[in-house]
Amino acid sequence: MELWSENTIEEFRRQLLTWYDENGRANLPWRLNHEPYRVLVSEIMLQQTQVDTVLPYYERFMIAFPTVQDLAHAPETQVLKLWEGLGYYSRARNLQKAAKFVADDLYGNWPESSDDLQELAGVGPYTAAAIASISFNEVVPAVDGNAFRVFSRLLKIDDDIAQAKTRKIFYDAILPIVDPQRPGDFNQAIMDLGSSYMTAKNPDSEHSPVQAFNAAYRDGVELLYPVKTKKPKPVKQLFVATVSRKDNQLLFEKRPETGLLADFWTFPLTQINSIEDIKGEQLNIKPVVHVFTHRRWEIWLVKHQITPLENQKYLTQNEWQQLSLPTLQHKLLKALEECD
Repeated sequence: MELWSENTIEEFRRQLLTWYDENGRANLPWRLNHEPYRVLVSEIMLQQTQVDTVLPYYERFMIAFPTVQDLAHAPETQVLKLWEGLGYYSRARNLQKAAKFVADDLYGNWPESSDDLQELAGVGPYTAAAIASISFNEVVPAVDGNAFRVFSRLLKIDDDIAQAKTRKIFYDAILPIVDPQRPGDFNQAIMDLGSSYMTAKNPDSEHSPVQAFNAAYRDGVELLYPVKTKKPKPVKQLFVATVSRKDNQLLFEKRPETGLLADFWTFPLTQINSIEDIKGEQLNIKPVVHVFTHRRWEIWLVKHQITPLENQKYLTQNEWQQLSLPTLQHKLLKALEECD
């Protein structure tokens, strides 16, 4: 790992923030107002999701819930409906839990340090650091995928970012570099740098505003950073989704309170060992595929009339369209439409 002198650090800050002031994405709605609630919502939405995808969701969400109190006291069904399509629905539930904690338990007073912010549901070290630096000017690095990529290349850090212990190595390396006067802008500039000149593939470091500080680029090994072991392939699991009709209604099942797709309504899903286990009229030739982080579900639609259990009920199209349905269920409905 390269170590920078104080002069190098000061020059890096100056060049980075000059570029950010002139070219940063200052028009993003969550950057126009540094109120912690707005920053929290944006950071939670941006987890695992691209900026362009988040923008319309964020704007609709803030219209519906302009304050932390509005979100805290909203019906969960409304929150999930506005979240529909973003996926990873536990983020929405945790976001509302965090809002309730701030609004009700803390009487609207926000924790101001990155350590205290991690007491909020769904808020980890990165999100806490982002809020603390942007909203409360705490001098703390926000270490996310962009920061891993940018600083692994700038400093040639060889530690594997797939290992949990590596976060502290990066944290300790970046902390002395964070601009003490503008920590929030510094962290956001690193985000913008990582999504522009220092992308994972096809970086343009030759024209980067911090090219002179990029040790990996200088040594011609930029694409070797960050060092990261490959994730194992998702485990394949097979399911049948039962399509049961009564008049103009379809049978839906409420998923368990825990596990994947917790508390959502879907067609009844049954895991099978092979397609030979399918019982009933198979509707689709190719399975519907849905990939979670560690699992790949392949699902066949099967027409079969069943009597509803306690957690199942027949719904009209108008009724199920009012529900917040997971992306998987939308895929199943589309496949059913193509089969009919």
